Amino acid sequence: MRPFFPVDRSNAKDTRHARNYTAGESIYQAGTDGLAWRLKHGAIRLDSVSSASDTSFASLAVPGDILGCETLLFGCYTFSATALTQCELAPWPEGAGALAGESLLTSLAQAQQRAAEVVALRGGQAADRVLGLIRFFTDSAGQVVLPARQDIADITDLRFETISRVIKMLERAKVLLPIKVEGVHATRSFRVDLVLAG
Repeated sequence: MRPFFPVDRSNAKDTRHARNYTAGESIYQAGTDGLAWRLKHGAIRLDSVSSASDTSFASLAVPGDILGCETLLFGCYTFSATALTQCELAPWPEGAGALAGESLLTSLAQAQQRAAEVVALRGGQAADRVLGLIRFFTDSAGQVVLPARQDIADITDLRFETISRVIKMLERAKVLLPIKVEGVHATRSFRVDLVLAG
């Protein structure tokens, strides 16, 4: 574990305003300095970076999560973050210190639960893994904007070709019904019928 050193924020970039990112856009890189953020909308992929500069999938962030809080202790990001879908981030903490502490504890508890859910997506039958991810990203209106196929493959620990085959199978079974969503590639937005998925 790294020792704690207070971080001098006096020279931090003026980033205390909301930011929007498109799918595939880099949000920040491991080892760079920056501030903490709350994810308001969208989904973010977090990758660990090895000493050889190789990246590997580490986790997901969904609305409500706090990202980059490690910068408050270590002065730099531990993971690289990339938008999986269109995202909106707001500066964190949003308000008073006590509320920020409660907010962080809630976010950490949610992140721990999500870590268990992500681990579950990496084992079992291919179709079950992909359906698990679809359930994870489906909104209350029964719609989903999926990440790029390669991101799905990395998250579920499956091959790209397997992801394409499973998604086509789910489309044929009418579990996934393509819909148009402005600003989203046609092969990534669907209405979801999980009843048909069984």
